[in-house]
Amino acid sequence: MGWHLAAQMPTELVLLALEQALDLRQPAPGLIIHADWGSQYTSAACRARIAQAGGLPSFSRPGNPYDNAQAEAGWSTLKTELLPGGSPFASLEEARLEVAHYLDTYFNLDRRHSALGYRSPHQSEHDLKTNLPYRTVRFD
Repeated sequence: MGWHLAAQMPTELVLLALEQALDLRQPAPGLIIHADWGSQYTSAACRARIAQAGGLPSFSRPGNPYDNAQAEAGWSTLKTELLPGGSPFASLEEARLEVAHYLDTYFNLDRRHSALGYRSPHQSEHDLKTNLPYRTVRFD
């Protein structure tokens, strides 16, 4: 996942996050980029960069967040775990530091995900790359 944080959300911010994700993941052609209908995501510049990367844009139907349920659930989890009680960050810099630690360290390397057989995304990807069998953990 690529991410960037700023006080506003211009198209350039989305493009920076997209570049970060493309550099980190180096996806194969056919990558599907899911987003809502925000002007940043539907901009000509964003669509052009997605096409240049061999990707396909996918947009939720207006007013239907269920089309993008995976991303919506991810943001909900981030807010719940990072902002208990909903209290805001003291500054943009504090938000950057906390979000960086959460996404780049905890969420991807340590946090176990039920959809990944209670493995971290990092471990799940490693297992896929080394063709290790997928194991599901059951709690009965």
